[in-house]
Amino acid sequence: MNDQKLKIALQKSGRLSEDSMNLLKKCGIRFSNGLGKLRSDAENFPLEIYFLRDDDIPEYVADGVADIGIVGENVLAETEKAIEIVEKLNFGKCRLALAVPKNFAYRSVKDFEGKRIATSYPNILRAFCASNGIETEIHTISGSVEIAPSIGLADAVCDLVSSGSTLFSNGLREVETVMTSEAVLVSRTALETGLQCVLDKLLFRIQAVKAARQNKYILLNAPNEKLEKIIKLLPGIKSPTVLPLAASGWSSVHSVINENDFWESVEKLKDEGAEGILVLSIDQMIR
Repeated sequence: MNDQKLKIALQKSGRLSEDSMNLLKKCGIRFSNGLGKLRSDAENFPLEIYFLRDDDIPEYVADGVADIGIVGENVLAETEKAIEIVEKLNFGKCRLALAVPKNFAYRSVKDFEGKRIATSYPNILRAFCASNGIETEIHTISGSVEIAPSIGLADAVCDLVSSGSTLFSNGLREVETVMTSEAVLVSRTALETGLQCVLDKLLFRIQAVKAARQNKYILLNAPNEKLEKIIKLLPGIKSPTVLPLAASGWSSVHSVINENDFWESVEKLKDEGAEGILVLSIDQMIR
C-alpha cells in the first residue's frame, strides 16, 4: 500500500460526526476516537484523521492542512471555499429552508421583500434573495435562529430543517426550500499522485458501503414448481443463487434486492409460495 498518508477532516461533534466515523469503520478502517481526541492515525490504512468543528473543515481542506474532509453541502456552500466534491455520501440529509410565524400571510417568495430574516447562513441566503430579485435585511445569528421572530429580532428565519419539529415547536412553518443538503466527501485540488491513489482506494470502499446500504440479502425456500416465477421476482446482481434442499421438491434461493422494493417484493414472493424468508443487512457490496 502507498506509504503516503491521506489526511481527512471529520466533524468532532454534531449531526454528521457519528455517521462519518461509522462510514470509515464500515470501510474496514480501524482508529481511535476517544473523548476530546483531535487527531488519530488509522491502524490499517494510510489515513490521518483530524476531528474539527464542521465550519472549519472546508478551510482546512482548502488550505491543504487536510487533503479531504466530510462536511455538509450547506457548510460548503456557506464558506465558499474552492474545493471539490468527490462523492455524495447519502447521510446527513436535510434542507435549508425559509420559515415564517404561523400567522404570517405567505403567498410567494416576494413576500420577503424588505423583511428581516435571521440565519446562520447569510451567504447562501443572500444569493437566494438575489436570484429571486428581492431585498431583505439579513441578521446573522450563530445559534437558536428559530427564536428570532418571537423575540422581535426578525420577521422570518432561514435555518436547517430535518423533521420540522423544531420549527413547529417555536410557532413557525416552512414556506420555501433554499437548498437541499447531505454529507459529501470533499478534496483539495490537485492531489499528488500518491495521495490520489490512496483516495481512490478509500472511494472504492466507500462506494461498496453505499451500495450495501441500498440493498438487502434475502434467503428463502421455494417449491421447485414455482422457481421460475420466484426467480423473476429476484433478479439479484446478475441472477439468484439456487441450491437444492434436503427436502425433495424444494430449493433454497439467495439473492439481493433493493431496499426500496423490499416489502413489495416480499409480498409477491409469499404469494408465489416462498417460505422461511430471511433478510440480512449487507456491510459492503462490490459490483
